[in-house]
Amino acid sequence: MNEVSKLIQLNELGDHRGFLTVIEGNTTIPFDIKRVFYIYGSKLEVRRGSHAHFKTRQALICVSGHCEVSLDNLIRKENILLDSPVKVLLLEANDWHDMYNFSADCVLLVLASHHYDPQDYIHDYNIFVEIYRKGEIK
Repeated sequence: MNEVSKLIQLNELGDHRGFLTVIEGNTTIPFDIKRVFYIYGSKLEVRRGSHAHFKTRQALICVSGHCEVSLDNLIRKENILLDSPVKVLLLEANDWHDMYNFSADCVLLVLASHHYDPQDYIHDYNIFVEIYRKGEIK
């Protein structure tokens, strides 16, 4: 539980032709990338996420548009604005998170450290609090 979710900035390479940003597992992102998915077409009033994980770490990148992410690890609550394809939220398993305020053109890319496993998800906030206090989240 020592890891803390944080924002990092990616390098942006570009010239008159446009821009390029590189992401590499265990280099740019501090874990092996085992799964990639993206969220799009969400309405402004929709909240996504509303869970934590036992082990999965994620990197959230808003490659188009913008959205906000609320983080809660019982020690601190924080809201993060993702509004640039070079801004990455490194999301640790020990953070309950919600994504919301999606712009109409939002595409939120998520890179995950583990393959999908329904047993890795904690969907009930009260259970999350109990598990977190016991130190059962990696």
